[in-house]
Order: sequence, then structure tokens, then C-alpha cells
Amino acid sequence: MRYPKTLLYNITFSLNCLLAFLLFFYGSIHLPGWVQVIGRMHPLMLHFPIVLLVLCIFWELVMGLRQSDKEANLLIGDALLIIAALASVVTALMGLFLSKEDGYTPSVLVWHKWAGVSISFLLLAWYAFRKHIRQRKIILITSSLAAMVIIVVTGHQGSNITHGENYLLAPVLHDDIRVVKFEDAMVYADVVHPILQVKCMSCHNSAKAKGQLVMETQELLLKGGRHGVLWDSTDSQAGLLLQRIHLPDDDKKHMPPAGKPQLTTEEIAILYRWIKTGASFTTKLAMLAPADSLRLLTASLFTQKETDVFSFAAASENNIDKLNNAYRIVRPLATGSPALNVEFFGAAQYQPDQLKELLEVKQQVVALNLNKMPVTDADLKTIGQFVNLRVLNVSFTNITGTGLAALASLKELRELSLSGTKVQAAQLKPLAGLPKLGLLTIWNTPIQPNEFSLIQKQLSKVKVETGFTGDTTKLLLTPPVIENEEVIFTKNVSLKLKNYVKGVTIRYTTDGTEPDSVNSSVYSKEVMLDKGFTLKARAFKNGWISSSTVEKTFFKSSIKPDSVFLVTKANPDFLADGGKTLIDGQKGDLNFKGGKWLGYKDRPLEAYLFFNNPINISTITLSMLIDINRFIMPPKNIEVWAGETQAKLKLLKTLTPQQPDSAKGAYFTGFDFMLKAQPVTCIKLVVKPVPALPKWHKGKGEKAWAFIDEVFLN
Repeated sequence: MRYPKTLLYNITFSLNCLLAFLLFFYGSIHLPGWVQVIGRMHPLMLHFPIVLLVLCIFWELVMGLRQSDKEANLLIGDALLIIAALASVVTALMGLFLSKEDGYTPSVLVWHKWAGVSISFLLLAWYAFRKHIRQRKIILITSSLAAMVIIVVTGHQGSNITHGENYLLAPVLHDDIRVVKFEDAMVYADVVHPILQVKCMSCHNSAKAKGQLVMETQELLLKGGRHGVLWDSTDSQAGLLLQRIHLPDDDKKHMPPAGKPQLTTEEIAILYRWIKTGASFTTKLAMLAPADSLRLLTASLFTQKETDVFSFAAASENNIDKLNNAYRIVRPLATGSPALNVEFFGAAQYQPDQLKELLEVKQQVVALNLNKMPVTDADLKTIGQFVNLRVLNVSFTNITGTGLAALASLKELRELSLSGTKVQAAQLKPLAGLPKLGLLTIWNTPIQPNEFSLIQKQLSKVKVETGFTGDTTKLLLTPPVIENEEVIFTKNVSLKLKNYVKGVTIRYTTDGTEPDSVNSSVYSKEVMLDKGFTLKARAFKNGWISSSTVEKTFFKSSIKPDSVFLVTKANPDFLADGGKTLIDGQKGDLNFKGGKWLGYKDRPLEAYLFFNNPINISTITLSMLIDINRFIMPPKNIEVWAGETQAKLKLLKTLTPQQPDSAKGAYFTGFDFMLKAQPVTCIKLVVKPVPALPKWHKGKGEKAWAFIDEVFLN
């Protein structure tokens, strides 16, 4: 038994000498690749010395000094000590190697590094002087306690590096938990940041900045990492962050990496919509339009976070149902809450009596949105009866300000928006008597800049939002808004673009090029959508920085087949709705797993489109998804056959799409066939996937996918 112990001791002693040497020359160490591989085994190895050391301490304190069979107990204690010492030094060396990789902040590593090294040196010394230590119980107890303390410190610091600061105690520390009402919720702080904190920051923090990316602050998020900025709202894939998220789960660049908690479909959609709408850090959730995708995705997160305690009883469900109609929505502020939120839609249908009808629930209404409704000063007398009202939005209404005194009874009012009205500065004086008013919005009103200071003085406890008044600073224009919600249309419709900044010129293109301020077409309300194309639009105004580009693809489909037959079945994982998928008028999105795409890889798509009566067809467009990183490529070729009967089909055209020569983000595309108009009752489509991915592709030689969701006929 003596020889193995001596050998293990000599190995442990030598490795500790190596550890001390590397610590002394730490700043000059440059590791080859094979040593980095050893370093990355640190997380795998670190549990062994912890378990062994705990066993060792237990044995030494409880069993090792028993008088019965003392020699056997000492032999077991020696074995545990030397094995624990060897495991500790090996783990410490691996950790030292790992710490030399990019992404770790030295100042944050210091406690974890020296605590781990201390365990290794302590155990070596303990084994070397074990006989003396066992003879003095005070030294034995002190050594045991010191080892346990160092283990706890080392583990705690390591968890902070791996999982984020204060990971160990986070479940019992609730001081930073924010309870947020919907009307107070910020899109970034209360929706986006929590997602990043849970799913991303364990690898991208000040202690462990993988890829030189730190996501702890807004400034560092905007800075990006080694591979550039994280998002680009003009990119179809929204930039690097979303590209990495959408990579295959087994791709080494997929984020979050394998083994970490993955983003849910809803979380991915939230990040995508936040980025595509400008990635604002200051937007409130309640400021988004009622139909905004981001608002719809996230509003439910705050339905249980109501902080007000309401003393009034709930209105009857029958009353609430009776008050709801196509132009007015009345709903509880939160599940189980007696408080009600009311929103009006459709200015042409608004009548003052619709407001008076709400007096049945005047005790329960706490939020009222009349934005862009033809509300007048006379209506304010009705609104003044909603004594528990907290939030009132009468922006861009016909209010002149003469009736604001009627709001003096709203002692619970916290937010009032008068933007876009004709209110004058002197007419705001009655608002000073509202004890809980905290936010007043008055931008785009006749109130002059030199009057703002007087208003703020009168309303000293109120935050007054007046809009930007600088005349020398150039600001970035917000991008145009494409109001056409439907991307598939059957007849010509007007193109609807707008921008919220007055005096803006919107220019657009339909040929895939970027709009400019000179050559691109100027938008007017007479522009018609009469064919499918990809629209790109930007806003321009003198003295402003032109906006980013918005993009949307439209498809025209004026002819619908009477039936579809798929000769070849799609891959079992991507069946969608079978042949109906091609003519159901439902566009798929960039999530190819969303159930709206037909996916083919091992065989071509072969489909027949049938018409009960002969139809003249002049154009055929196949809507397809391209996602190069997911092995979804343009097809090798597409064949179009047609004829008066299925038995007499002729090959009309074969299209061989150009294949990409490098990877880029996912995007939609349409493959167009311009045909000589002729009557047909049957069309046959053949879409052949690429049989082998190109040499430059990470999956070179493998079969590619072809994904299709619609066929448009005109």
C-alpha cells in the first residue's frame, strides 16, 4: 500500500509545483489547442474534489480517530486525502487553462481562481502533515472548517461566473423584483430584458463575456461583440442575434448553446418584433397600438401584476357583455379584477351617447382610451363622472381645452394625454388640483415652447411630455408604416403608407433596390397594388436623417384552383395541410416549423392543380422559403406543365434558380413564370430540391430542403 500512496503523492506534489509555476507566469501563458481542450473539461471534473473532500472531512472527524481498527481507518483516511488532493490539483489546472480563453474578465475570476488554488495547496499540505494534524484535534477541526469555507466560496464564485451574479442566493433575495402594472410596463425593461437575463446573460456578462459580448446594460447591448452589432431592423432575419437563435439546435453557433435553457417560440417572436419595430429602450407597452403584434404578445404577461387595491365591487358580466361592440371594447384590467379598461375604435361610428352608456360602470372604469375619436369639450363632463379613472387618453381629438375643469373630480387620475389637441397653456391650470396626476402629454399642441416652463411650474409634481423642440440637432426619422395588413390580394388595392412626422416624403421601390431621395418613386395615395412585388420604403425630410428601410412582400392571386392533388407526400415533419396548403391563402413565416410549410428533401414536390372550367393563366408564382443555415435552399429546378386535360399536359417552362454562394439570413422569395395566356384545366408543378449542398456550405454533400407554402395564379 505504501508504494501506490507514494506514487500518488509524488504526482500530486509535481502537479502543485506546475500549478504554482503557471500562477507565477500567468500573464505570459499562451495555450495550444489541445491544452484548451483539457481546460474545457474543468466543469466536468470539478465535482470530484468537492465530493471527495467532504467525504474526507467526514471520515477524519467522525470515523478516522476511532480506536477500534484504528490502522484500517487511518489507511482509508490516507487514501481519501491523497485522491482528493490529486483531483483538486487536476481541477485547478484545468480551471487555470480555461480562464485563459477569451470572454472571462480577470478581475471577476480572481476570487474563484485563488480559492480553487488554495484548496489544492491545502489538501497537499494536509496529506503531508496528516499525522501531526490528527494528533491535535484543534488543528484537525480548523483545517476541516477552512476547507469547507474555501469550497463554499469557490463554488459560489464559480456559479456567479457560469450562471450570473449571486446565482446561489437569488431564490431568497426578492428585493429587485418589480411589480408592474400594464400601463407602467416598459417594453425593454419589463419584457425584453427579463428574457435576455434568463436565457443569455449567463454567458454574456461582465464575468464571462463569450464572443466579447456583454448584455448587462443598454450601452453594451448596442455595442455588440466580436462579430458585430446584435440587430439590424432592415435585415429580413433582423440581424445576428436572431440568426444565431434560428440556427439548428446542433449547430455550434446556435444560441443559447445546447444544455442551456432554450428560448420559447413566444420569446423569439417578442425579440423579433421588438427589433423590427426599432429596438426602443424607452417605449411603454401601453403606448403601442392595440393591434400591434408586440403588444398582443406581451400584454398577458402583466394581467396578474396589478398593484392597486380597488375598494369597489365588480360590474356584472352581463353589463360588460352588453357594453362590448365592434367599436368599443370593455374588459377587466386584470384577471379577477373589478377594474375595467375601455378602448374606442372607428371614429366615424363614434357618438357621445356611447360614452354616456358607460356610466352604468362608472365606478369600475379605470382606463379610458379615446385616441383619435371626435371627442369634444362637452364629452369631458361625462368623463368627469368616472371617479376612479387612472388613465385617460384623449389625444388627437376635438378638445379645445375649455372643458378641462370637468376633470377636477378625477382624484385618482395618474396619466392624461392631450397631444394633438387645440388645448392652450392657460387652460391646463385646473389640472393642478389633481393630487395623483403624474404624467401629462401635450406635444403637437398650440402651446409654445416659452410656455412650457410656466406649465411645469404650475404642475410641479407632474412629468410634462412636450416633445422634442431642438432646432439644431438632426434626428433620425421613424420608418414609414405599411398599413396594408394583407400580403395576399385578389384584386387591385391601394398601397397605404404613412409616417407620424409631418412634412415627410416617402419614397419606395418595387425592384429590390434600396430607396433613395432622388431616383426612387414618391409615394402618393393613388399608388395601386396590381401585381406581386417586394416593397421597400424610406422616409425623407430636410433637416432630418432619413429613416431605415421597411420591407414587405405582396402577392396577387386572382385565380384559385378548384382542387389540388399531391402526387408526392411532403416530409412527415413538414406536412402542413397537405395539398390545400398551396391554395389556402395563408402565408408561412420565417419559422419553418410553424406548420404552414410543405417541406421536401428526399423526393421532388409533384402536384396537380385542377379547374372545373378552362381558365386562361398568364403568370404563376411559387412562394418559397430560403434559410441557408437550415439547409433550405432554392430548388434545383422547377417545371410547369399545363394542358386542357391531365392526359395531355405539355412542359411550358423550366426554371433553374440561381444558387447562393454564401450563407445569409432567412428570407421569402417568389419564383415567377410568365406564360403565354392559354386556357387550361390542369397544371402540374414539379419542384426538385438540390441533391447535394455546395462545397462552401457547412453541410456540403448533404441533401437540401425545398419549402413551399403557396402557388399564386393570375
